[in-house]
Amino acid sequence: MEYTFFTPADHVPGNKREEIAGFLYEHLDQFGDEYQYIMNCINFALDDKEKFGGFILVSRENSAITGAVVINKTGMGGYIPDNILVYIAVHKDHRGKGLGKELMLKTFDKAEGDIKLHVEPENPARFLYEKLGFTSKYLEMRWSR
Repeated sequence: MEYTFFTPADHVPGNKREEIAGFLYEHLDQFGDEYQYIMNCINFALDDKEKFGGFILVSRENSAITGAVVINKTGMGGYIPDNILVYIAVHKDHRGKGLGKELMLKTFDKAEGDIKLHVEPENPARFLYEKLGFTSKYLEMRWSR
C-alpha cells in the first residue's frame, strides 16, 4: 500500500481532487454526502488563500485508491479541536483488513493538534474510533432553517 498526503502547498489539480471526491462519494455508502459537498470539503482542505486549509491522505494499491481521509483545520484550537475529520472511507474490497486503522494512525501523525469527528451511532466505524481513543464529550445539536 502506498500513502500520499496532500496539503494546500501541493496545489493539487482539479482532476485529482475529482478522483478523490468520486472515491469518497462511492465508498462512504449511506454515511456520505452529495458529491458537490464532498468537493467543497476537499477544496476547503486544500485552500491556501482564504481558509484554514487542512490535508488529505490517500492510500493506493496498483494506482487505484483504496482509502481516503479529509481533514479540515478549524482555526479554533483551544476551545474547539484544531482539526475535524470530515471524511474517511475505505474501498469495499479492503474493509476489515486494518486499512481504516492505518489511515487513522497516519492522520494522527500528520495532524497538528486535536481532532474531532462526527459519527452516526449506527456507523460500524464508531467502534474503531472508540478503540483509537475518541470519546463522546458532547451531544451535538443542530438547528436548521
